Parts: sequence; structure tokens; C-alpha cells
Amino acid sequence: MLRGLYTAASGMITQQRRHDTVTQNIANINTPGYKQVNAVSHSFPDMLISLVGDKESGNSKRIGKLSTGVFAEESLASYVQGDLRETGKASNFGLLSSLNLNDPATGQPIPFDDSGKYVNEDGEVTYRPEAFFSVMDNNDQIRYTRDGNFTVNAAGELRTSQGQRVLGDDGNPIVLPAGLSINQLQSDALGNLVYNDNGVPTVAAKLGVAVVNRPQELVREGNGVYRAEDPEVADIRVGLAVADEAVVRQGYLESSNVDTAQAMVDLLAAQRAYESNQKIIQYYDKSLDKAVNEIGRV
Repeated sequence: MLRGLYTAASGMITQQRRHDTVTQNIANINTPGYKQVNAVSHSFPDMLISLVGDKESGNSKRIGKLSTGVFAEESLASYVQGDLRETGKASNFGLLSSLNLNDPATGQPIPFDDSGKYVNEDGEVTYRPEAFFSVMDNNDQIRYTRDGNFTVNAAGELRTSQGQRVLGDDGNPIVLPAGLSINQLQSDALGNLVYNDNGVPTVAAKLGVAVVNRPQELVREGNGVYRAEDPEVADIRVGLAVADEAVVRQGYLESSNVDTAQAMVDLLAAQRAYESNQKIIQYYDKSLDKAVNEIGRV
């Protein structure tokens, strides 16, 4: 009986975390560059239950498996491309990324599904490479984001909406040349910020767009910012090339990729499952009450 209480309680905790994850997605529907998070649940190991036979025969009868509960294993980010929304602001930048990988065995492009994932015949999972803006926080640590809602401060530094410094492809923070405003710069598809210097097109800086070949290795920090525990494991290179299927769009912002309809379905499903586990606990509570206060008196 107590095992049933623990199983139902673990289900309630899991659904609460699932509910919190979906609520976070809904709260960030209008956050530029936000990537939806999906809660992944996993069951505890099942137990094989058998009915022990009598002493004379020694025979036992197999009853079946008994589940021991579920837990919220992890939260995975979905890097599906969000829609680009035109803002007309020169300090806004959007990334349109559809990077691909070739299968080492066949040399052909890997057929990723709509979620950016591919599972081969052996069950090995491969994720689509993703592009991010490289930024630096106040502790001089490199981070990655898809939020291109940038601003320029009094010192000419290009910064994110959260205050991080935007990095160039050389790894240094981007500082606009003296006397230039962001409105005088035009970005090409590779992120080169070009201005007119007495009739000569001159590159002031190049946005440090990082191509992450293993985005599943990134760790979410909040506010649409990610970090790489080990850049070599995540296989990161900085700087877009002509061959890359990713472009920078100035005057655009990438919208959140949250599916609002699916989010509402998941929210209601988590609520229903939570209530079901709650009723199971109430049932066990009544059974224990009867066992202690009524049967125990006999």
C-alpha cells in the first residue's frame, strides 16, 4: 500500500514540473529568440511480482510487472526555427538557420525531421546544427543566444537586451567606430557590418555567429542564453561561411517557436494527470485510516 503512495506522489511531482515547464513556455511566447522547452519523463525500473507457492510444492506463480513510479528526467530545448518578424530597426538582427550535416557512412545529407532530430536504424540520435549569436556576460564568459534585440550604449558597444556584450568573429566585443551610429551600418547575410567611408564600403565588424554542431550539449541559463560546458564537445566554430545554410537578417527579430495550441493541450493533460494521482493518494489515505482505526480495533 505504501508503495502505491510513493508511486502516486512521484507522479504528482512529475506533473507539477511538466506544468511548470509548459507555463514557462507560455510566458515566453513574445520573447524574441526563445526556444521551447519540453519536459521528458522516465519511469523507475519495473518490478517483477510473483506469488510464492506453498512449502510442499514450492511452486510460484508469476503475476506480472509492477511500476514503481515516474520522474521528470530532464528538460530538452527545441531549436526549431522561429518566424522572422520585421521591425525596421537597424539594431535588430535575426538568424535564419537551416544547417545540415552529411552522414559519414553515405556522404549524403542527413534527413532531419521537423524537430531537427534524426534517429538511425541503430537508435543513435543526431541533432541538426544550430547558429547562435556569441555574447559575453559581466564575468567575461562566452554565452550564446538567438535574441538579436541589440542596442548601442554611449561607448558604442553593441549589447543584448540583457546587457551582455555582443562578440565579433574575432572573439572581441563589437565597438562601433567613433562617430558612427548603428543606423549607418548595413549587415550582409554573413553578418558583416558595412558602412560607407567616403564612397568606399568598409567593414566595421563582423557578428560572431557561432555554429554549434551539437546543440544538445548546450546548457540553458535563462533569458534565452546558453552556455557550453565544453566547447570542443559541443563542436563550436565562430563565423558564418558562404557555404553555411544560415543567414543574418538586419531589421528582423526571430519570434518564439512556442506552439501555443500544443502548450495548452500539455497544460491540461498535466493538470488532469496531477488530479488523478491526487485522488489515488486520497484513496490510499482512506484505506490506511480504516486499517488503523477500524480493523486495528478488532
